[in-house]
Amino acid sequence: MNYQVVPMDRSHIPAIAALERECFSRPWSEAALSEELYNDTACFLVAEGEDGTVLGYAGLHVILDEGYIDNVAVDPRYRRQGVADALLDVFCRFGAEKLAFLTLEVRASNTPAIALYEKHGFYEVGRRKDYYDDPKEDALLLTREWDR
Repeated sequence: MNYQVVPMDRSHIPAIAALERECFSRPWSEAALSEELYNDTACFLVAEGEDGTVLGYAGLHVILDEGYIDNVAVDPRYRRQGVADALLDVFCRFGAEKLAFLTLEVRASNTPAIALYEKHGFYEVGRRKDYYDDPKEDALLLTREWDR
């Protein structure tokens, strides 16, 4: 499967919002995603197929030397094909150059995502009790640090 990782632009918003609704119990709206286009602390990346199809996306917010990964989502039809790995790799390479750490939350039961994050050097630093709804579940707080 051929795809490229590109910055999110306005043309991606409807497909990303649909992916949000499919993947998350509290999805970001098109309006919220659109606001991120003008947020100087945000970087949203899209894995885009050759025909412009949004295969997946990931969002990052940076404050000083701290990176907070918001969402990583891949269309179920394109999972297990390296899409999330490629998106996360871009953020980790950026982090190695510019950040003290990257952090994120993940459902405690999402073992494929946890394995992916651990592959990229993330480790558990805490737990947020009942963080998620539909179903109610704890979040694991995962972090990757770089020595500065």
